[in-house]
Amino acid sequence: MSGVSLDLPPSGPQPDGAELVRVLSYNIRSQRDDRRALARVIRACEPDLVCVQESPRYWRPEGQAAWLARNTGTVILSGGGRTAAGPLLLGRLGVTVLSRHDLLLPKHRGWHARGFASSVVRLGRARPFALTSCHLSFIGPERAQQFELLHAQAAIRELSVIAGDFNEHPEDPGWTALAERYQDGWAVKPWGGEYTSRPGDPLQRLDAVFASPGIEVLACGVPPLPVAELLAATDHLPVVAVLRVPAGATA
Repeated sequence: MSGVSLDLPPSGPQPDGAELVRVLSYNIRSQRDDRRALARVIRACEPDLVCVQESPRYWRPEGQAAWLARNTGTVILSGGGRTAAGPLLLGRLGVTVLSRHDLLLPKHRGWHARGFASSVVRLGRARPFALTSCHLSFIGPERAQQFELLHAQAAIRELSVIAGDFNEHPEDPGWTALAERYQDGWAVKPWGGEYTSRPGDPLQRLDAVFASPGIEVLACGVPPLPVAELLAATDHLPVVAVLRVPAGATA
């Protein structure tokens, strides 16, 4: 996808020790579509951190996660397969993982297993923060319970970022409650497109990046990438957020 410019602030260290971090959230439908197009979309977003939903869970999950990391210039940080049942965290070289906190969620009989992929990460001299990728249930009561568990999961650090496919709209109760505690990136600093489902004819916002109040949101939305590539890659649109994480105590 040569020649594509997202017109976003470049990520990297700031003079005061803070770090600009580019986070990508993306539901990849178990890599059942054009995997090469998927990799091209991810690379075009130039993420520091990737919060994946619907990473393959049942057929060679570790190998398929490794393929995605290898072909996007990232490494596996946490999640995927048996530990998180779909959510996966990837990151560029240089991201430090301080701890991992993947969690398998309670499930209804006959429905998909779900979980959270979570790690505490640090980039440069910035403060460490918790990063969680999630894909919540279609079932209302089950999803409500998962929203509550998500609050506890993110609270492992004072600073946290939550990204995923919430299977809910911004006006719905779980999303509204989350937005009362965390910044909804699109609502705070909208950039690019708003709707994340479906490619080619987006009509709803199901996917988002949230950040705790101590992190500054500089931009968040669906990147303006070629529609043909987005259609080929998966059935959701990617969400990119640029976040300013404050300097650590020793910076």
